Amino acid sequence: MKKKWWQEVVVYQIYPRSFKDSNGDGIGDIRGMIDELDYLEKLGIGAIWLSPVYQSPNDDNGYDISDYEAIMDEFGTMEDMDEFLAEANKRNIKVVMDLVVNHTSDEHQWFIEAKKGKDNPYRDYYVWADPAEDGGVPNDLRSTFSGTAWEFDELSGQYYLHLFSKKQPDLNWENEEMRQAVYDMMNFWIEKGIGGFRLDVIDLVGKIPLEGITGNGPKLHEYLQEMNQATFGNHDLLTVGETWGATPDIAKLYSNPARKELSMVFQFEHIGLDQQPGKEKWDLQPVDIAQLKTILTKWQIELGNEGWNSLFWNNHDLPRMISRWGNDQEYRVESAKMLAILLHMMKGTPYIYQGEEIGMTNTPISDISEAEDIETINMYNERLDQGYSKTEIIDSINAKGRDNARRPIAWNSKENGGFTTGTPWIALNENYQEINVAAALDDPDSIFYTYQKLVQLRKDNPIMVWGDFELVDTVDCVFSYYREYNGERWLIVTNFSNEEQAFSSEDKIEKVIIQNNKKEVTSLQNMILSPWQAFVVKVK
Repeated sequence: MKKKWWQEVVVYQIYPRSFKDSNGDGIGDIRGMIDELDYLEKLGIGAIWLSPVYQSPNDDNGYDISDYEAIMDEFGTMEDMDEFLAEANKRNIKVVMDLVVNHTSDEHQWFIEAKKGKDNPYRDYYVWADPAEDGGVPNDLRSTFSGTAWEFDELSGQYYLHLFSKKQPDLNWENEEMRQAVYDMMNFWIEKGIGGFRLDVIDLVGKIPLEGITGNGPKLHEYLQEMNQATFGNHDLLTVGETWGATPDIAKLYSNPARKELSMVFQFEHIGLDQQPGKEKWDLQPVDIAQLKTILTKWQIELGNEGWNSLFWNNHDLPRMISRWGNDQEYRVESAKMLAILLHMMKGTPYIYQGEEIGMTNTPISDISEAEDIETINMYNERLDQGYSKTEIIDSINAKGRDNARRPIAWNSKENGGFTTGTPWIALNENYQEINVAAALDDPDSIFYTYQKLVQLRKDNPIMVWGDFELVDTVDCVFSYYREYNGERWLIVTNFSNEEQAFSSEDKIEKVIIQNNKKEVTSLQNMILSPWQAFVVKVK
């Protein structure tokens, strides 16, 4: 595998609405992002994954795009965007644009045209179907946001497909003209000097809806190879696909360099471990650490040199991992550092979601009126109708709702955490006076500096990027593994629990690389690990 820049960097995800507001309207914006590029440079990251900033009516927080070549008014202008790209590039930070090409907004010009009638040239840019024999929906496909995936269009007497909100009609990838229009738009951005694309729900573009096929359709990889050739294939860019159903074998199809598709994928197998098997993400169960080890190890080993892995705990769709599997109360700092060390020492490209580096936590709500997210609100109403109690549903939302990740970053302890001088679009977590960027930067032992050190270690040590992975056999709550490269061997040891755990190894310590507490590590024999303890040692 030819070495690429994106294998050696750490990527930072910005959710612009909640990052930094520069003009007091309560909504994060591009100028706010420009203002904080020095902070990201201090952290040491090499790329930003930027959630959508395109023009959008905001039914699904920008993932419903009405114009791919314009910027949402509340985020700023295309001039601001050009300046952001230039300022990021000055700091050797590449900007990876979040691209949604499975669907558009129903306010996109293509769809406005498509609705004008069956013979409109844009009609076939989208997926339409006649009613079933009984006059109802064409089939029982469901939307990710609850309810049927079909919406009736009175004018033509047909249904259109929306695998997400009804304001997000699905594009018809079988239409060659539509695909070409998408590629032209991607080249518009490539010419602006972006660092690549994160491709939203890209595993859905090969869908054959009338046969009930949504993910991993038969032509999916053909489309991606065509996209590669028509757009980013001739450039040195990072491309990462969001692929919920991927197995290691499927991930190799996407990310084996010989196939000329994508750089890597986001796979989510570990993310579903606190969900009851066969049920929805809202049906909670405790995470089984033994299972987590099995899954992460599989992804470390099975890709081999035929693909590349992404490493993440958090993103804009997932609750804060520190609240989910860590301990966001008495061991907030230790468990946040442990999760960071455990992940960043693995093989793959690590992603940090904004606020993760200062240990931001979930934000509980007591009533649905405090929720902003469409998925959360739809689920609440659907489950009330199904007879669930309000308390049960709110408990699920507090554990798994997407608003948890979307709370604004607190930059200091002032009003609204210095995020805005106005009223924030969604309230900050009440703990912002303790958990904020200024406090993290002032404390040499903060979570921030653990992340900063991990980013730097990756730059300085090829073993972190290229080393082989080997799991150590331990009790369930101890997650330990080796990385080995060119005769050098590192041992990573983490206690994934609130209790002390026993650990022992015959290895001799040559050097302590990083640790998450001040406890001296001198010998590996018959150790008692404190709750959430984590350390990395070079061994001989």
